[in-house]
Amino acid sequence: MQDAFSGLKVLDFTAGVAGPHATQLMALHGADVIKIEPLKGEWGRTLGRAYGEHTAHSIAFNRGKKSMAVDLKNPDVREAVKTLVKSADVVAESFRPGVMARLGLSYDELAGLKPDLIYLSVSGFGQQGPYVNRPVTDAVIQAFSGWMTMNANEQGIPQRSRMVAMDVMTGLYGANAVAMALISKLRFNRGKWIDCNLMQAAAAFQTPKMIEYHLQDGDTGNLYAPVGAYPTRNGQINITAMRDDHFIALCRVLGREDLVGDPKYQTGRQRLENERELNKVLFSEFAKKDSEYWAAHLTQADVMNSIVYNYSDYFDDPHVDEVESFQWLDHPGVGMVPVPVVPGAPELLISSPDVGEHTEATLRSAGLSNLNIESLDKLGAIYCGR
Repeated sequence: MQDAFSGLKVLDFTAGVAGPHATQLMALHGADVIKIEPLKGEWGRTLGRAYGEHTAHSIAFNRGKKSMAVDLKNPDVREAVKTLVKSADVVAESFRPGVMARLGLSYDELAGLKPDLIYLSVSGFGQQGPYVNRPVTDAVIQAFSGWMTMNANEQGIPQRSRMVAMDVMTGLYGANAVAMALISKLRFNRGKWIDCNLMQAAAAFQTPKMIEYHLQDGDTGNLYAPVGAYPTRNGQINITAMRDDHFIALCRVLGREDLVGDPKYQTGRQRLENERELNKVLFSEFAKKDSEYWAAHLTQADVMNSIVYNYSDYFDDPHVDEVESFQWLDHPGVGMVPVPVVPGAPELLISSPDVGEHTEATLRSAGLSNLNIESLDKLGAIYCGR
């Protein structure tokens, strides 16, 4: 069976995480994604510890792509890019608004060459408005969108998620928007310019919490209690007692049936109102035994739970192994790395490209001769890899 995006060509001018994640999802579904990056590689290759030309982030969000490293300020390079556009289905970019226009590669310019082109623009605050030129990272949008405040700790101090959740979510929304635009193109034979920005993606992701905040005068606490992680004798256990029957079963496992009859905990609303007092009891009880004991007995009682894992625990879990939830990729220049399966995508163990690995071949496909390519190489306008 052919992959959904098989035969589609994507020109990928994105950098960092959000845009590259969107285009990698297209690559995993079969698209021919050409990563057009600066001569020394895009800045996402510098996030975290480097392994040659790669980092964990560049591997995570660029697998399955080709790399063409060029100087877009060179007019001959731009003409080659425009030639590639004529046979492309999607262009994706994540420059600050206005940069692609200054390069002569705006949506209007390229749609003149390919009227049914799908053009994805990924940015921090969108393509217009007073914040259009503000520099943005995932952490900035976590703060701006209310995410950090919503995830404040017990002391009320806003917390930043170490995982770049806003970037990754923006990539998901971007890939989905492109898929919808491609269906629209098939039905109505028209292209589209998609504005996918971190600010709006972060808000969309938090829709239920924003509605709660509005309806409940700023209260965005837990939906039910008890819920969360509790220290055990050798680690932590996370539980969810969503309904009355869950709470009753939890109390039986803990040997605290007296809590069931306590008037403070009769209903879900009462448990939420008295959550702090209830948690003191649960902290005391869970600390008496190991996580494995609690996990086994809670599961038997049909109380939702999980031992709080680190990544090694996840990799070693027998269920994860049985369903092949990740694979080991022997990545060139890096070694063995774990690659989680993307739901719905083919299970392809494919690497991310070295900088400029496919420059020559891509330029030839744009009609440039060996002499043209050599000339651009001597000018320092392209990089063809090591």
